[in-house]
Formats: sequence, C-alpha cells, structure tokens
Amino acid sequence: MAFIILIFLLTLMAPSSNAAWPPSPGYWPSSKFRPMSFYKGFRNLWGPSHQRTDQNALTIWLDSTTGSGFKSVRPFRSGYFGASIKLQPGYTAGVITSLYLSNNEAHPGFHDEVDIEFLGTTFGKPYTLQTNVYIRGSGDGKIIGREMKFHLWFDPTKAFHHYAILWSPKEIIFLVDDVPIRRYPKKSAETFPLRPMWLYGSIWDASSWATEDGKYKADYKYQPFVAQYTNFKAGGCSAYAPARCHPVSASPFRSGGLTRQQYRTMRWVQRYHMVYNYCKDYKRDHSLTPECWKK
Repeated sequence: MAFIILIFLLTLMAPSSNAAWPPSPGYWPSSKFRPMSFYKGFRNLWGPSHQRTDQNALTIWLDSTTGSGFKSVRPFRSGYFGASIKLQPGYTAGVITSLYLSNNEAHPGFHDEVDIEFLGTTFGKPYTLQTNVYIRGSGDGKIIGREMKFHLWFDPTKAFHHYAILWSPKEIIFLVDDVPIRRYPKKSAETFPLRPMWLYGSIWDASSWATEDGKYKADYKYQPFVAQYTNFKAGGCSAYAPARCHPVSASPFRSGGLTRQQYRTMRWVQRYHMVYNYCKDYKRDHSLTPECWKK
C-alpha cells in the first residue's frame, strides 16, 4: 500500500508531458470553413516553374534562380484565411515562407498588409513565426511594422499545422491550430487596414533581415528550400459581396472578439512562447504606433 501511495505522489510531482502545450481554446473556428481547391481559389503569381500541385496540396520552392508565390482569385474586405503548412527542416536561414493579406498591387507604395511569416533558421534553432501589420504605406522609406514573434510549441517541420488570420472591420486575430496567439484590435482608422486585400503565399530570399537581423544568409548548397501547403480556407465577405454580408468571427460570438477561455489560451502563448513584441521594444519610436500607448 505504501508503495502504491509513493507511486501516486511521484506521478503528481512529475511534469506533465503536455505542459509545453497551450490549454484548449475551447472553440475551433477552422471547423466553420470548408477546405477549397488551390485551383478554385488561387492562381500562380510568380515562379510557376517552382510550384507544383498534387490534388489539393501545393508545393513551392526556392533555389538560386527564383522562389515562388501565389494569390487568391478574389479580393476580400473581411474574412477567415488559413492554410495547413509544413516547413523544411535543417538550414533555412534567410528564407521566408509566408501566408499573408495585402493590397500592394492595387496600392503600390501605399498598401496594407497582414502577415504570417516563418523566418528561416540555422541548425538546431527553432523557426520564428512572425506576425505583422502594415497600414497604408510601407514604400515611403519609413516602414512602420507591428511585429510580434513566437517560437512555436511544436516543430513545424514534422507535420502540417494550420495557420490563419481572422480579419474583420474591428479586429485581426492570428491563430495556430485554432489557438489565438495575437489579437490586434481596431483603435483608430489610422492604425487599422480597412481596404480590400487578397490572400497570398510565397517563399523567397530575405537574407538581408530574416535570420537574426541578417546575420545568417541563405546558403544555396542546401537548396531547394521547400514549403508545402494544403487545407486552404478563405471565407468571408469578398470585395464584391453586398453590404449586408456579415463579417465572420473567431469565437462563438457573432459580434467578434474572443471568449474568456480563448483569452486565457492567448495569454499563455504570449507568456511562454512570444519572443518579441514591438510595443515592448523601447528602441522603437512609438509615436508612430499609438496603439502601444497605455491609456
């Protein structure tokens, strides 16, 4: 009996194998949207020779000649945008794999953008997932980024995981496997993207800044650098939808926002896995990011 009690106590004291994983968000917005065929919703944007489809899966790659990118057929004014992505292991420094919203082609030099970017890495170091928001202009030499960076609680090279952006007229929510990792609320029209955007994905060489601020560059002896996408989802109000089209939500609340359980999960992720927050970077000029001001 004493032996059984001892085993029980040791079990309670032992760390849980799931301790490194976030608590359940309690709601799974990705389940509300049907997967779509790549050919139905997207087209090649550049690097067609470095893009291959297999049923509903897409593979794109970067080598010393070019990378590749794709773009949604329709622009949207709000919606849920996601894809399941698997990244390449090993040395990927300088390489960016992305899923993002933008209207750069419609408003060059004065565009809006909402980014999920995977920053390549060196051997033995984790990928960094960077989220970012640009509003009306990053081509004027005064790029105002709103970066929050994370080291994920899993290895994104081992399997597909679902990454998504929920964009409504009053908030942007970034999700990983339905876990909210960041909420960017609309605090003013000047700090929030409101014009229609397209959904993009790409792989490209960003050696000048991608890995440890450009310390490590893309090394093409490890080429090709490959990214795989599947389970594409893009649902909401297109730019052509009638005014009565209601923005989608990342929570059970039709009005948007997150539940208390989702907020708890997001705070957990930001406490244990966030590695950079632009609002906490005191080298930045926060007169340009008034949403960081404490009120």
